[in-house]
Amino acid sequence: MLRTSASRVLDDSDRDEVLALLDSDPVANVFVSSRVRAVGLNPARLGGQMWGFGPRGGLVSLCYAGANMVPVNAGPEAVHAFADRARKQGRRCSSIVGQVDAVSLLWERLEPHWGRARAVRWAQPVMATSRKSPVAPDPLVRRVRPDEFDVLLPACVAMFTEEVGVSPNLGDGGALYRTRVAELIRIGRSYARIDDGRVVFKAEVGAVTPHACQIQGVWVAPELRGRGHAAAGMAAVVEAALSCFAPVVSLYVNDFNLSARAVYRKVGFREVDTFMSVLF
Repeated sequence: MLRTSASRVLDDSDRDEVLALLDSDPVANVFVSSRVRAVGLNPARLGGQMWGFGPRGGLVSLCYAGANMVPVNAGPEAVHAFADRARKQGRRCSSIVGQVDAVSLLWERLEPHWGRARAVRWAQPVMATSRKSPVAPDPLVRRVRPDEFDVLLPACVAMFTEEVGVSPNLGDGGALYRTRVAELIRIGRSYARIDDGRVVFKAEVGAVTPHACQIQGVWVAPELRGRGHAAAGMAAVVEAALSCFAPVVSLYVNDFNLSARAVYRKVGFREVDTFMSVLF
């Protein structure tokens, strides 16, 4: 068996070193970095633990262990250490997501103990752009207002169910998911085209740092697909994100979703990395 140092639980005294490591790859690490910047490393605020691999002052790798498990800059030794800690505490996350090499090795070590996953997305291209789109933006895409929560929520639930394969209303009846949808609206990171009370297109800027932001939840009403709403809507969201949030806009997409990948390339995104997700 590979012998390696153990991981350790980090706290706010490690914040500067953690952010320096995260900022070494701001696109790949945008989700974890946004969490740390927003709430720090105290587990009660973070919604989980941040595990570190390497001594204080020589931190090499991280693993965010919350509702999602996200390894960061994790080579084989770090993955072994994180897998050992995760195996001992038992599965608490709903997914493992991150760069494909680390996630594939982490899952190889955890699957015998955690059992089969509900789904494994083996390759998810990470795409990014730092320029306004060559596609004309849809002028009707705008920030969603708080009073439009009830209009937007069914589209969000439909998107989540279609993408993840289960409804976000399971478990707690959707309370946490509704809270997240409302929060993104409140802070001005939810965008949509709403025509006569119907959501035509929607997307959210789910994670933001000074260096990058990440778009999530892209959805077009099924009966309106194939009419250019996705490309024009994404062009509008990219323009808004570059203007309001960060100099690089990113997202990741399933490799088998050829139509979405084509839309994103048309909008100006290019592939810069590959993620993998394990869903429970």
